[in-house]
Amino acid sequence: MRFKGLTVDRAMVLYAHPDDAEFGMAGTVAKWARAGVEMTYVLVTNGASGSQDPKMTRKRLAAVRKAEQDKAAKILGVKRVEYLGYEDGYLYPTLEVRRDVARVVRRYRPDVLFSMDPTFRVGGGYVNHPDHIAAAEVALRTINPDASTRQMFPELWRRERLEPHKPKALMLAAFNEAADTVVDITATMDLKLRALRAHASQVSGEFEGFVREWARRSARRTSYRYAESYQLIKLEEPPGVPPRRTRARS
Repeated sequence: MRFKGLTVDRAMVLYAHPDDAEFGMAGTVAKWARAGVEMTYVLVTNGASGSQDPKMTRKRLAAVRKAEQDKAAKILGVKRVEYLGYEDGYLYPTLEVRRDVARVVRRYRPDVLFSMDPTFRVGGGYVNHPDHIAAAEVALRTINPDASTRQMFPELWRRERLEPHKPKALMLAAFNEAADTVVDITATMDLKLRALRAHASQVSGEFEGFVREWARRSARRTSYRYAESYQLIKLEEPPGVPPRRTRARS
């Protein structure tokens, strides 16, 4: 598949909790999977903090949310989900997390890496979850230096024979002025909603209107009905190239 001048055969989504990818990127994921791109999910935490039920245990909730994520990924056409299993709510960009993420990036060698924007903290009455920030920070560190530099975590290539790898581009889900790339998800909006409904422990019957409105806002400066917006960083371009708002039709 061609996307913004890049040939994309494999893509990876790095995220903190079950349902993060579905809320932020599922329309794009489904669209790319339909186009033949091999999609890999990398879920960093176990989702075990996502309940207010006093009778729920962390162990049981982690199992529930894994099953929900498996179902959602299947709906979208994701080839595999890598579960790193860190504790939900306690995530930091430690060397251990960075090594585990670098390992899967080197193993599956994505052309494009998706994640969230680690600089987003608050906005619109929302305080961003620290796990989102930590996972996104790890995404940046895996680009430079963790997955791309031979002497970072040398055990990965010396013992595991995983050669360094640097994706061609990084796409950060963005909902503010940082967004410079808009992907038309009109044809996959229903799949996005189906995948979100798979996370039954997390979504209520009222979520659909909110998600549709969110996608309409991302599309507001385009001719699309629904869209997802990103900050696109082409990693082969020299530093300092000014960003341009684009409409991604591929």
